[in-house]
Amino acid sequence: MSEPQMTNAVSTHIPARDAARVDLVLVADMVERGARVLDVGCGDGALLRLLQEERGVDARGIELSQRGVNDCVAKGLSVIQGDADADLDSYPARSFDYVILSQTLQATRAPRRVLDNMLRIGRKAVVSFPNFGFWKVRSQLFFKGRMPVTKNLSYAWHDTPNIHFCTIRDFVALAHELDAKIERAVALDAHGKPIGFNAPWAFWNMFGEQGVFLLSRER
Repeated sequence: MSEPQMTNAVSTHIPARDAARVDLVLVADMVERGARVLDVGCGDGALLRLLQEERGVDARGIELSQRGVNDCVAKGLSVIQGDADADLDSYPARSFDYVILSQTLQATRAPRRVLDNMLRIGRKAVVSFPNFGFWKVRSQLFFKGRMPVTKNLSYAWHDTPNIHFCTIRDFVALAHELDAKIERAVALDAHGKPIGFNAPWAFWNMFGEQGVFLLSRER
């Protein structure tokens, strides 16, 4: 399993763009200007609006919750109600330049199938997710013997929408299984700051609270 390379890294400079989450800014920086973008599980549309304002993209979104769709439409965003697990199959291959899944992978029923579809539908895929290998998660399991609750994993075990937790190393392994090239990768610590890019995956896996990956797959 290859280690992260300095040449594939995103700049450590994170611009201040209103109140956007750091991970959303990182995702936006991975998208080319003017690209066709599909945001899967777009929530309230914060990322879609950032992409439109900062990158001038042709943005589309799908969101499972009706409330999220309503919030997006109220912001003038092009969003339809849909399920990543069920509806991505119907999208034609290479119909978008980028397909984005932000903090949603762990809530899908079939993560492998969803990621495979993303790589089929788009020239590139951008995925961000909470890292279950983060040291605070491990310490809660070890010392308390209970399912962890953190800033990025904020639900109790009995009411969480997250059904497939993974670590950064798990995600890297899945990307390799799907013959996906990791073009860029960033791990963010508990303060939202990028971890050193030349550190090994094991270091990212321990100290990264979340990961952001840009993937592609040749046809």
